Amino acid sequence: MSLRHGLLGLLSYKPMTGYELDKEFKDTLAFFWSAKASQIYRELDAMQQNGWLSSKRVIQEDKPNKRVYSITEEGEKQLKEWLINYNPFEGGQKLRNPFLLRVFFGGEIGKAHTIKLLEDAQEFTSKHVDVLAEILDLFDSGEIVDDELSIDPNKQLYWKLTAQWGEIMNKAQLEWLDKALTILKEEN
Repeated sequence: MSLRHGLLGLLSYKPMTGYELDKEFKDTLAFFWSAKASQIYRELDAMQQNGWLSSKRVIQEDKPNKRVYSITEEGEKQLKEWLINYNPFEGGQKLRNPFLLRVFFGGEIGKAHTIKLLEDAQEFTSKHVDVLAEILDLFDSGEIVDDELSIDPNKQLYWKLTAQWGEIMNKAQLEWLDKALTILKEEN
């Protein structure tokens, strides 16, 4: 996924400020894609120059002025083309995982540091599994509603599918972490 397409997807729900996009990104897409606020604002500028977005400045009296972004017809076209024309083999499977890179070079810092790295990851991942389980429970109970985005129930189904993927992937990571820790702790 490109960051641009993730932002276009969020803006397809409703116009938002950069701040609102950053918050919504962290609340929804951050389970499988990360972006810093500076990256989001840089992409918004580029997309506006490409004609994918329009923006209007809103003057506020008690708060700083804000810029509200809206997806244009060209932006909707770009989003739909990107969604439809996906090729899973395009560009190969690009994986950037700083955590695994650290594990790979763990021999440089010693077993104790690598065990600590794995234990920290285990704790973080376990919490992430719990959060995803709570989200999935909300989907199953019909309680997940984002009034701010006015999400069509048919679109929520796709959000649920990504949450299920996240839960399974994180459980697999926990299984691997258990095995890796066992190996490191048993080895003399």
